[in-house]
Amino acid sequence: MAETQIPQPNAGLSAAEMGARQQEISVSEFFTKNRHLLGFDNPRKALLTCVKEAVDNALDACEEAGLLPEVVVKLEVASNGDTAPAPSQANRFRITVIDYGPGIVRQQIPRIFAKLLYGSKFHRLRMSRGQQGIGISAAGMYAQLTTGKPVQIISRTGAKTPAHYFEVQIDTKKNEPRILERKEIDWENHRGTQVTLEIEGRYQKGRASVDEYLEQTAIANPHVKLVYHAPDGETKEYPRTIQELPPQPREIKPHPYGIEFGILLRMLHDTKSHSLSGFLSSDFSRVSANLAQEICKTAKLSADMRPRNIHGAAAETLYKAIQSTKIMAPPSNCISPIEEKAILHGLYKQIKGEFYTAVTRPPAVYRGNPFVIEAGLAYGKGPEQAANKPELPKAPLAEGENQNDDNELARVIRYANRVPLLYQQSACATFKAVLDTTWRNYGVPQSRGALPAGPMVIFVHMASVWVPFTSESKEAIADYDEIRKEIKLALQECGRRLGVFLRRRERAKGEFRRRNIFELYIEEVVEACNRLKGGKLPKEKLKEQLQKIAMKRTGGEKTDEVLGFDGGEPEGLPFSIIVTPEGTEGAAPMLINGGTNDVGAPEEAVDEEDQPTRAEEPVAEARSTTNGKQKIAKVKQQSGAKRPDPKRSEKPKANAKRKKR
Repeated sequence: MAETQIPQPNAGLSAAEMGARQQEISVSEFFTKNRHLLGFDNPRKALLTCVKEAVDNALDACEEAGLLPEVVVKLEVASNGDTAPAPSQANRFRITVIDYGPGIVRQQIPRIFAKLLYGSKFHRLRMSRGQQGIGISAAGMYAQLTTGKPVQIISRTGAKTPAHYFEVQIDTKKNEPRILERKEIDWENHRGTQVTLEIEGRYQKGRASVDEYLEQTAIANPHVKLVYHAPDGETKEYPRTIQELPPQPREIKPHPYGIEFGILLRMLHDTKSHSLSGFLSSDFSRVSANLAQEICKTAKLSADMRPRNIHGAAAETLYKAIQSTKIMAPPSNCISPIEEKAILHGLYKQIKGEFYTAVTRPPAVYRGNPFVIEAGLAYGKGPEQAANKPELPKAPLAEGENQNDDNELARVIRYANRVPLLYQQSACATFKAVLDTTWRNYGVPQSRGALPAGPMVIFVHMASVWVPFTSESKEAIADYDEIRKEIKLALQECGRRLGVFLRRRERAKGEFRRRNIFELYIEEVVEACNRLKGGKLPKEKLKEQLQKIAMKRTGGEKTDEVLGFDGGEPEGLPFSIIVTPEGTEGAAPMLINGGTNDVGAPEEAVDEEDQPTRAEEPVAEARSTTNGKQKIAKVKQQSGAKRPDPKRSEKPKANAKRKKR
C-alpha cells in the first residue's frame, strides 16, 4: 500500500529573518508617508496649512514677548525661469511670512524649522495657538517633498545683534535638521523673523482659502495688524482696532482629575519630592497640604512615604482616592479669552451687519482641563456700513450677502485658541452645538437638523490649555459633552438677545405703519374742521397738534430711534445693537441688553414663546458706566420702511383717500 504524501509548506521566512527586518521608524518618515494627517491632503489645503502654521508661530512669539503683533504675508507665483502663469493656473508658490517679534536665537533656528515634535508648548499647560511641535517643521517637510527647496529663515533678536540666515531641510531618517547654508547678513528689520517656503499648491479665493483664513484671523485677533500681498497683486491690510495685548496666560500644573493611571505612575517616578504629601501638593494644582493629607488618609498610605516606592496596588489605590476626593476646579488664569469687547470689534470690522452681540461663558472643565467658550453673532446685511467702509474685504464673509434671498443658511466660523478652523466642519463639536440650538425660539427660521436661515454669521471660540482636536491637523474639536453644553449655552444667550432685537424692531415697524396711516388723513381732518368753523380755524396749529398726537400714539421718538430715522448713532457705530453683560465703553459699540434693567442686574432670560406680545417698549436703551455715572445711549436700527417726506404735497394723500372710498 502506497504511503500518503504530506504536502510540504511553501518555503517562507524564518523567525530570525523576520526579526532581522524589524527597524525603527522615525516620526519624520511616518509623516512623510502620511502627510494627510497634518493637513496636506491636496494642493489647495496644503497652501493654506503652510501659511497658517507660519502665521500662528509669529503671533505666539509676539504675544509671549509682550509685543503687539504685526505680520506680513506674501504669496508669489514661483516659476523656473519661464513666464509666470496666472495665480489661478499656477501650481507652485513661494510663501513669505514676516513678523516683527522677538526673533529666534541662532542655536534654535535649525531645530525649530527642521525637526518634528520639537517645541516649547507641548509640556506647558497654558493657552497657545501651537501645542504639538509639528506645524512649521511639517510645512518645511512638505516643501522638501514637493519642490526639493529648503526652508529659508532670517531672524534677528535686536538692533545690536546680527541677522542670521539659514537654509535647512529635514533628515527624515533621523528626524534631525540638515543645515545647507548659514551666514550673517544685513537685514533692514531691527528684530523679527522671516520664513520663506516654496511649495506645490493651488490658489483659489473663497471658502477655506488663504484669504478667508486671514480675514477670520483678523476677527478673532483685533490687536493684530495683518498685511497680505496676494499672488494677483492685490494688497489687503487688516489694521488693529485694539491697541493693547490680551492678558498673558500663566502656566499651571496638571489637575488631579485630568491625569490617567499611567501618567500618575510616571509622575510618581519622576517627582523631586521626598514624600507622598509633598508630591501631591507640589506637582498638582488645587491640592493644598491639608487636602494632600486627606487623600493619603483615604488611600490608607503614609503621607511620608517616598513616591518612588508606590507602585502596583498601592498606586491604583492612590489613583482611586484622588478621583473620589472633592477637589476645586483648576485655575482659569492659564486661559486668555478674546472677551466680548474684542469680539465685537472684530465682527464689526470684518462682517457687514445690523446687529452684533457677544458672550463669554464662565470657565468650565473637561477631563481636568479648564476651557472657556465664547460666542458671537452678526445679523443682517448692513448696506450702509458697507458703503461707509471701503476698506472692508471685497469677498463677503456672511452667507448669502450677494443675494437678496433671506433663506440662505447662516454661516458658522469656528475658532480654537484664536485660530480659525476651516475644514471638517461637520465633525466639530461647535457645528453640532449650532444644529442642536433651537433658533426658531429667537425669531430665526430653521429646518429640523439644519442650520438657521437668514443673513447671519455665528462665531464660536474655544480657549483651553489643551484643545481636544480630532486629528493632528487641528481642524475640528472633539465632541465632549461638557464642551458641547457650554457652546450651546453661549449660543442660546446670543439667540435671546437677537430675539429681543428682532421683536422690538418688528413692533417699531408696526407702529410706524400706523403713523403713516394717521398722517395720511391729517390734512383732510384739518380741512373738514376748518369748514365747520367757517374758515376761522388755525389750520397749521391744528395740523401740528394732530401730528404730535399721531407721533405719541405710535411710540414717539423711540420708534424713530429703533428704525434709525433720527440720524443718531450709538457711540459712533451705525446700524448696530450690541450687548454685553457688563456694558461697553469708549470706541466699542453699545449693545441692546436682552432683559437688563440696570447695570450688572440682568433679568432671567426667557425664550421667544415666553415673551409678552404687547407693543410697549419700541426702543431699548444700552447702559454703561463711565467714571461712576450711568450713561444711556439710545439704540437705532435701520429699516426698510420709508418715512413720509414733510415737504411733499398733501394732495396725493387726499386723492388716495377718495380712491379708497
